[in-house]
Amino acid sequence: MNGVAYSKTKAKNSAKAEPVTQLKVFLKVSKSLSADFKQVLINEAGNPTQTSYGVFYLQRPGKFRWDYQKPFQQQIVSNTGKVWFYDTDLEQVTVKKVDESLGSTPALLLSGDVSLDDNYTMEGQGIEGELQWVKLLPKSQDSSFKYVLIGLSKGTLAGMELSDNFGQLTRIYFSNVIVNAPLKQTLFEFQAPKGADVFNDG
Repeated sequence: MNGVAYSKTKAKNSAKAEPVTQLKVFLKVSKSLSADFKQVLINEAGNPTQTSYGVFYLQRPGKFRWDYQKPFQQQIVSNTGKVWFYDTDLEQVTVKKVDESLGSTPALLLSGDVSLDDNYTMEGQGIEGELQWVKLLPKSQDSSFKYVLIGLSKGTLAGMELSDNFGQLTRIYFSNVIVNAPLKQTLFEFQAPKGADVFNDG
């Protein structure tokens, strides 16, 4: 009986560990990535408050870009340890250091600028449908969010969910994911548009 119980426990632990291993392998082999995304903000009551659409680009280490296209245009660009947030309608740019802006853009978890093992406890959440989920719990008490979930489909990024300390959820769904295709480096070179107000928080 003990052997059977041990086998079941081992199998259960293996099932939990498998999504974590999948995530680590994905991050190791993925030097670049592009994808369409749908982002949904959900309030404390569980109701969606805003849905956005755009394109996401990632170049490891340390570079990524979110191009929000609908309903509002916005750009988030990371390079050389800084993140630029550009709101087209407000003509406003905010610049932050990478470590100060993690709560604003979960892409930092994928960029290689932040060590997952050093900063997070990773837990496999098993399989739901075709997705394997990994839960990242911040080790720091000062984190701006409670947890991040990363979903993988067939070993490739498919979704993310971020829960902040204000009760708001951010869910991101990825589609048309292309891994390791060449990306133009100009995608990650942000220049503030003429006339835009620039606020440097870093």
